[in-house]
Amino acid sequence: MRNIRTTRRQSGIPFIMGVLNVTPDSFSDGGDFIDQQAAVTRGLEMLRNGADVIDIGGESTRPGAAPVDAAEEMRRVIPVIKALREQTAARISIDTFKPEVARAAIAAGADIWNDVMALREEGAIATAAELGVPVILMHMAGTPTTMQQAPRYQDVVSEVCDFLTDRADIAMAGGVAADSIWLDPGIGFGKSLDHNLALMHDLDQVIALGYPVLFGASRKRFIAAIDEGAAETERLGGSLAAALRAAQAGAAMVRVHDIRMTLQALKVQAAIREGKS
Repeated sequence: MRNIRTTRRQSGIPFIMGVLNVTPDSFSDGGDFIDQQAAVTRGLEMLRNGADVIDIGGESTRPGAAPVDAAEEMRRVIPVIKALREQTAARISIDTFKPEVARAAIAAGADIWNDVMALREEGAIATAAELGVPVILMHMAGTPTTMQQAPRYQDVVSEVCDFLTDRADIAMAGGVAADSIWLDPGIGFGKSLDHNLALMHDLDQVIALGYPVLFGASRKRFIAAIDEGAAETERLGGSLAAALRAAQAGAAMVRVHDIRMTLQALKVQAAIREGKS
């Protein structure tokens, strides 16, 4: 299923994207899945636990992360994509902003391009138009290296919405199909705690832009800013709270580390909303 424009599961629960970082330095699971077999095993486990999409990344985008060249990024992700594709027909996403990495990943079996730079890299729009796969455009102020250096907005919600609308318009003008475009407000990317909270509070405004929305807040630092000192492995409660808010607002998909518990929380929320099982 190449096009994932359908925005909700039949039950009203968002799709679930499982995070699979094949990096040595990602903020939560860096180094855990550098080994190809460990990565494939983890991907298959996430699918068994209810993930709809596996999002594979070979370059950390944590605050302050050092850049990785395309050759190294492809060395990390392409074998994992190929190995997973041999064992499952489930959707695979490539988390990269580099057009050459996206092209190689799609050729290896990925179905979706998840781009934290919203197709701002040179050649990205033309590549997305040529590939014809769903593409996720995320808001980020600056780069991973600089994004948390005193981020400033006059009105973070309206500015993020304006940015995402502009990027979608530019992508379509460059030949990307409207029904291939997804948006992501970029929680934790160039935003303070208050910026993140404002975006979650007013997430309905991002949904109202008319594109399916991916929401990713799993294990992020804003949780530890609220629950002081919570380590990455102690942020499940906050991650679930954020995922439930996203579902309530109408997000089409949530990007998470803890698949089983997130799906359970979303199922219970949906049952309560309906007042029946």
